[in-house]
Amino acid sequence: MRVLFASLASVGHTYPLIPLAIAARGAGHEVHFAAGEHVHVPLAANGLRPFRPADSFYEIYAEDIEADLARLKPDLVVHEWGVPGVAVAAHRAGIPGAWHGFGRMFPDGIGLESPEKVVSGLPHIDICPPSLQEKGFLAEQRIELRPVPFSTSAEPSERKGQATFVYLTLGTVFGTPELLRTVIKGLESLFAPTAGAVLVAAGPVPLEQIGEVPSNVKVRAWWPQADVLPLMDVVVHHGGSGTTLNALSAGIPQLVLPQGADHFANAEAVCAAGAGLRLLAGELSADAVADQVRALLRDSSHRDAARVVADEIARMPSPDEVARRLPDLVEQR
Repeated sequence: MRVLFASLASVGHTYPLIPLAIAARGAGHEVHFAAGEHVHVPLAANGLRPFRPADSFYEIYAEDIEADLARLKPDLVVHEWGVPGVAVAAHRAGIPGAWHGFGRMFPDGIGLESPEKVVSGLPHIDICPPSLQEKGFLAEQRIELRPVPFSTSAEPSERKGQATFVYLTLGTVFGTPELLRTVIKGLESLFAPTAGAVLVAAGPVPLEQIGEVPSNVKVRAWWPQADVLPLMDVVVHHGGSGTTLNALSAGIPQLVLPQGADHFANAEAVCAAGAGLRLLAGELSADAVADQVRALLRDSSHRDAARVVADEIARMPSPDEVARRLPDLVEQR
């Protein structure tokens, strides 16, 4: 069977699809991946045959992908929530399709179209654990899939010593030098240099704009998040779906600093589950960050709640299990 995956050309939208695409290839299916060139390197490294539809850079419109659907003649198209144009084109061509989520069903007003308003009646491959998913969405035609953090690193990581470790990321879009400096100031006040370490993923913020940091604060443009998260005691982040689910999968309590998009809904779900705390923009200061992280470290209930969700995620069907079900989606059509 030939399967075409499609996503927006960003880490947050492409990486959630890669585990299932790899599993589909491992199950013997011919896999192709439509996305902008920004994400082609990890896709090609995993044998997923990436290509850029037409002149698309980030988004993919229906007219961008139509020629490739005619050329490849896929038996199934798996399109993530951010590329409704691909769903439309597949529907027009009479090709079975399935939506693939990147987290909780996002609320209205964040700049994405609701999948059910674009092409309704299609199955949804859902990587959000049911306890955190939007309750109305649970009634839709859903195929549960365990969220598996994707890593481009081949280096094993292990935790050494009893020091406390905190990971800070503000994602690929919303980080600013001012916000990073404020959060780092709060985190660096928590530990003596030998008692803990803070790993900071600066993302799009140039490292020189962050300035001098103590020796126990390690700043890089990016860390292999899937590898470092299981080593952390607390994750401080913006509330992006990928980081939220990755931290939950590892059973790590979170401090969420929502900035936009689906961040506020994710923060609310994490807090409702007891797996973390949040600070809104008007509450955010270095002292507030320090107080909230200190609370997460001292109160074991947040880690216990995160581990409950991690256990729930571990029981969800694996990518290999779901890959074996993909032919059923074609036959049902």
